[in-house]
Amino acid sequence: MAQPDPQQHAQRLAELDVSADLFTVVLSMALEDVRGCTDFDAPAARGFLFWSRANRYLAELLVPEEMWGHTSRDSILRVIHPDRTHAITAISAEGGVADLDKRVRSKNPKGPAMARMVEQNGQLAFLSRDEVEYGVELDELPTWCLLYKREEGLIKAELSLPVKMNGKFVDEWLHRIPISLPPMEDPGFDISLDEPGDDQGPEVMVEFLGEN
Repeated sequence: MAQPDPQQHAQRLAELDVSADLFTVVLSMALEDVRGCTDFDAPAARGFLFWSRANRYLAELLVPEEMWGHTSRDSILRVIHPDRTHAITAISAEGGVADLDKRVRSKNPKGPAMARMVEQNGQLAFLSRDEVEYGVELDELPTWCLLYKREEGLIKAELSLPVKMNGKFVDEWLHRIPISLPPMEDPGFDISLDEPGDDQGPEVMVEFLGEN
């Protein structure tokens, strides 16, 4: 697949009312936050915090000034364009992030809520809560994914529009837009964990103690 030039990337991002500079700020601030984690945090804290803060800062930068909407329904953190044309959520990825010659997929398995979003199957004949609040059914709104990955000490990212899940992973995309990021200081740890799927949960080991 031919790699479009950076100007074409920038133009496509601008058509979505975002920019590489915006995502650079978002990911840089998320990295700064997770550097505050220590070995006394939960093992998965850094990755989960990075996902949460990337979405938080995306919302904080877009919602107040640009009047984007925001929803955390089904644990999918999304910002919604003021014209209700599309939404954006940040998730971790693996594979050839930002390399259009390579395949890419979500890093972590997703549940039915993400499947509904990707397949855009929400079809209701009546006026739903989403339509009242957002003016559109959320499951029908095209939702772009800000995919990020740590590779060889660098953060790589792209903005891509998913169209299909195979199994529990999002791995088919209608559009992929590589994002040119400046070098960011290597955080030195994995940032690949994102939101728990809605069919997942922590495993709790229970030991029943007999009477003495």
